[in-house]
Amino acid sequence: MEAEPGRFLSRRPAPAGATVDLATWLDDFARQPEHRGALVHRATLPARAARYGALSVPLQGPLTEALESRGIERLYTHQVQAIESLRGGLDTVVVTGTASGKSLCYHLPVLEHLLEERDATALYLFPTKALAQDQLKGLTRLTLGHPSLLSAVTAGVYDGDTQAATRRTLRDEANVILSNPDMLHQGILPSHPKWARFLSRLRFVVVDEMHAYRGIFGSHVANVLRRLDRLVAHYQGRCRFVLCSATIRNPAELARGLIGRPVTVIDDDGAPRGERQFVFWNPPLADESRIERRSSNVEGARLLAELIARGAQAIAFTKSRVAAELVYRYAREMLSRVEPGLDERVRPYRGGYLPEERRRIERALFSGELRGVISTNALELGIDVGGLDAAILIGAPPTLASAWQQAGRAGRQGKAALAVHPDYFFGRSPEAAVIDPANPYILAQQLGCAAYELPLTAGDAAAFGPQTQEILAALEAEGEARTIDGKSYWASTEFPAARVNLRTISDNTYTIMDAAKGNAVIGTVDAISALELVYPEAIYLHEGETYFVRSLDLEQKTALVEPRQVDYYTQPVLDMGIRVMRELEQRPWRDETVMLGQVMSSWQTVAMKKIRFGSRDSIGYHPLALPRLSLDTTGFWLAPGEVAWAAMARDGRRRFEALSGVRNLFLTMLSMLSMCDPSDLGGVLDSSNLGRPALFVFDRYPGGLGFSEQGYARIEELAAASLEHLEECPCQIGCPSCVGLPLLRPAQQQDPDLAHARAVPNKEAARRLLRHWLARSA
Repeated sequence: MEAEPGRFLSRRPAPAGATVDLATWLDDFARQPEHRGALVHRATLPARAARYGALSVPLQGPLTEALESRGIERLYTHQVQAIESLRGGLDTVVVTGTASGKSLCYHLPVLEHLLEERDATALYLFPTKALAQDQLKGLTRLTLGHPSLLSAVTAGVYDGDTQAATRRTLRDEANVILSNPDMLHQGILPSHPKWARFLSRLRFVVVDEMHAYRGIFGSHVANVLRRLDRLVAHYQGRCRFVLCSATIRNPAELARGLIGRPVTVIDDDGAPRGERQFVFWNPPLADESRIERRSSNVEGARLLAELIARGAQAIAFTKSRVAAELVYRYAREMLSRVEPGLDERVRPYRGGYLPEERRRIERALFSGELRGVISTNALELGIDVGGLDAAILIGAPPTLASAWQQAGRAGRQGKAALAVHPDYFFGRSPEAAVIDPANPYILAQQLGCAAYELPLTAGDAAAFGPQTQEILAALEAEGEARTIDGKSYWASTEFPAARVNLRTISDNTYTIMDAAKGNAVIGTVDAISALELVYPEAIYLHEGETYFVRSLDLEQKTALVEPRQVDYYTQPVLDMGIRVMRELEQRPWRDETVMLGQVMSSWQTVAMKKIRFGSRDSIGYHPLALPRLSLDTTGFWLAPGEVAWAAMARDGRRRFEALSGVRNLFLTMLSMLSMCDPSDLGGVLDSSNLGRPALFVFDRYPGGLGFSEQGYARIEELAAASLEHLEECPCQIGCPSCVGLPLLRPAQQQDPDLAHARAVPNKEAARRLLRHWLARSA
């Protein structure tokens, strides 16, 4: 039985404007009998004072006055270094912590240049639309600080949400465009003659949140930036790049890979930081049976509500949209019992809300009107939400870099902060961000786009790599390119950019409409998630309210919902599988046979469960008839033979534990060998294809991108790297750094709280299997 939401919430709200001592509160809270044993680890990162620098040539008067109007009298060391580097014409990457003032590292050089060269232009690129809107607000606030800046800058967001008339105005008149790589790829570069004015005068290209460009997405974006650079040169423009990133292991390598040029790294972070308390809070056992722990959603909501009741401003991060809605609903209920109106000062924030709804929440959080927000990773990137006192991470983020990004949302502006999170990442370096712009599958798509924009010549190999001519020959053999007098032209009637998706998710979107309000649109959801979220008779959660799904129109891509008060929410039941469509090759390896071929990964929402609010109790089950979704791709597989299993049986090890651990290791190590991101790969265990347990690894991209082919060809190297990685990990029984944290396709719209935290596979079982394969003694 789960604890009732709000049952343990103290009813002693802090006076308005009171300063909350988070460390003292946490000690008192953890000592309460109902929370005994929950606080299992605690660490303190000390405060850090600001370090300032001075420019060799001071900023012009309008810029100095604009900064002073924002309360900025001096620049941090990294800001000074970045400005000097860009003044010197150097391509620059700035790598500093969250809320360190990275945006001024590019705003100030751009504005300084626009004051001197009035017809110059700048392009700002962000991985999300929300970030572009947020940075436009920041730029606007800065230009409002002086009339000269206001007259010198014409800026606007150019993305898929921009009206057609506004697009034309921006294209013809703006000197600062804020956009995203997808719009640059499909909406700007293919229409470059219309952008001749802007491109010929382009002086700065800003690539913010650089760490987001990894794996398949980053590899595509690197080629899009090369296409941009090529067109700027065509129009006799000259630009320098400035890239900004949160802390990652390899910023210089990633920046060079993205823009194809040497870079100057600025990583001397001079921004101040308040003291941070990091806590690992394990939900207490639910009852005397000591079998299950209390719901992490309810526990996270309780921590959030307690902080808000004491005057703190806090954010809670969840791993899915439904979890964000549930935590909001629970926290709101708890706060309503503390003080009238306090429940109105907390809101959820996630993808699927309408843009104007998200902007409203951002403004309320930044102004302090909201005391709390519950978000998916939608607020992980650098949207300015002001100073927060605490961040609660409900469930482990997929990477250490993500964990630090989320935790860094608290303690902005130099204040003390609390972050509730597991401790295993302390002292560990964040992950490297890996891209491979020369991947032949990606490069073939991008070269087609480049040829459409301008004919390709032998000189373009300097930007796109030595494979350029070979890939162009392949495109010509397929009738998509034609070479005349050493120039390769696009020869197909198709528009190549339209068929190249930079990201691996679906572009299709379903519209969610409220029947009670004349079919007014209240939200959106991508096509894959729609079948897990708004299937008929589902309960759709929107801002904590319950909506009954009346119908889902698969052709029109609409879901019709109506408000309905119920005491439960619904969760999809997924059937996932993999099918060998065609075996292409096989090779002997040790005592096994490894196969490569075309596979179809598929999943289907086959039923729904009704879950009572505030619990994990299923109170109903209903079968569904929805289409099966599939991904046709390339994969490799092997099924351990009897010799391997006999060796495992002698040690009393379980087959599934061993194979599951090896699967997780293979996904981690293959991403390094094939230069992709782990999320670009999938891995499953299956017995239906071969009649015995088999390990499948596949590319999470239509048709495949060659990652699995690398695994197949380098299976010995892959197994050896996996064993070395496992044995170098200091843990005893297995942890997220070795055999744990499987990067499988998650059910996009499921509540992670219901998964009961899949156990980490047994480390020794995986070790025994790998050692058997590699013929190494124990």
